Amino acid sequence: MNSQNTALLVMDMQAAIVGMLPDTTVAGKVAAAISHARSRGIPVIYVVVGFRQGTPEISLNNKGFMAAKDRFANADMAAFSTIHAEVAPQGDEITVVKRRVSAFTGSDLEVVLRAKEIKHLVLTGIATSGVVLSTVREAADKDYRLTVLSDCCADRDDEVHRLLTTKVFPGQAEVMTVDEWAAL
Repeated sequence: MNSQNTALLVMDMQAAIVGMLPDTTVAGKVAAAISHARSRGIPVIYVVVGFRQGTPEISLNNKGFMAAKDRFANADMAAFSTIHAEVAPQGDEITVVKRRVSAFTGSDLEVVLRAKEIKHLVLTGIATSGVVLSTVREAADKDYRLTVLSDCCADRDDEVHRLLTTKVFPGQAEVMTVDEWAAL
């Protein structure tokens, strides 16, 4: 693995989102991936979903976000965007705010990746059927080389997670565990 053009994306690992999972062990696996990336000099880039107060970015046409619009409208967005303490950024690590499901949509992620000459993305995040799926699809269309760390992703539905990591993602990404990635 060429770590010079690789970045680890830690996506939607916000405390509020991690707390919605029945099993929060994914945070420990992501922490291991972050530790490995830092030890190899691989940039760690955090991606969080967030909105302005009152959620003016949420369209009536967006079924997924509209279901949560009332909850988001009155939420403290700064608190909602807080990254889980076990995987929190250090030093000058970048946090990108996105306004939709994909890490690219409504964010400046692509600008950051171009500036750092990143060509290979290693993906972690919640949910497998949300940010991970959408980012895999968009990043593949943008010609990034992709690795998905299957045990560093989680979904409320274990079967959906399994289906995506074993049947769907392998068509566009290398899929492996954090231990397999660390052994490369």
